[in-house]
Amino acid sequence: MEWIVIFGAGGHAQVIIDMIELKGIYKIAGIYDDSPHLIGKFLYGYPILGSIGVTSVIRKGIIGIGDNDQRAAVAQRILERMPDFEFISAVHPNAIIGKHVQIEQGVAVMAGSVVNMNTVLHAHSVVNTMASVDHDCTLEPFAAVAPGAHLGGNVTIGERSFVGMGATVIHNLHVGHDTVVGAGATVVYDLPNNVLAYGTPARPVKQRFVDEKYL
Repeated sequence: MEWIVIFGAGGHAQVIIDMIELKGIYKIAGIYDDSPHLIGKFLYGYPILGSIGVTSVIRKGIIGIGDNDQRAAVAQRILERMPDFEFISAVHPNAIIGKHVQIEQGVAVMAGSVVNMNTVLHAHSVVNTMASVDHDCTLEPFAAVAPGAHLGGNVTIGERSFVGMGATVIHNLHVGHDTVVGAGATVVYDLPNNVLAYGTPARPVKQRFVDEKYL
């Protein structure tokens, strides 16, 4: 088995670690995290090797950070320091993956989720626990679907956008980049870039700025 490292030491990283252990394809050498008080300690049985800005001897791993904007920023930092770094993907053994699904680097697909055929999960996107992504969908880089959220067929979720817990996006819709769909919302119209939208039907309620917290 090849050695890998994990970037991030929060709850999302814990789930990633669990998936890596269950699959048994990689061995985890340790974790990088920016919290100074964690360096030198152990988390989930693995050592905190240093901050994320430190160059790693191991040039393969995955980002365990749930926030889309932070995950994108960390990916950029890693590649600036280590252009040859290879991001792996993590798919829980209890996830259901349909035919001709394209899973790019750094993707995480959690337990109980369903990704149906001809869907594309672009780099560092996330399909969370018990979420469903129907046929011919596209998650752009760093997009995420929260636990229990559902996408109908032919839906596109834009780069760094987030579909909140229990939300539904009906078929043939497009959600723009850097947009957040609130928990429990029902999206029945296309949504533009850079907005926060919620309700049934979901409507934009305010402009959203990049790096604005949503988790």
